[in-house]
Amino acid sequence: MRGTRRVAWVLGACAATLTLALATPGTAQAANGVLIIDGALHTNPSGCLPLGDFAPSKVTNLTDEVAFVWSGPNCTGQVTRAVLPGQVVRPAPGMSLFIA
Repeated sequence: MRGTRRVAWVLGACAATLTLALATPGTAQAANGVLIIDGALHTNPSGCLPLGDFAPSKVTNLTDEVAFVWSGPNCTGQVTRAVLPGQVVRPAPGMSLFIA
């Protein structure tokens, strides 16, 4: 019985590895346009960006993607607001912003 479990585990691990190896990786794309945070321009931004530490930041989303404001640093905590393309907001509370 013990040998059967080991063989099943090894076959399962091999199948998982093969599946990952054959999967085509997704293409990482940045948002097209400019995201302005407190006057700083971020061209074709992607990922997590910090917001101001003390006063609410001014965020201008001139991209084709929705940006999400997070309550904690490094895009942790909870999403507190969505910043739609074309919007200018002062998101409070919020310590970081994620855009794809």
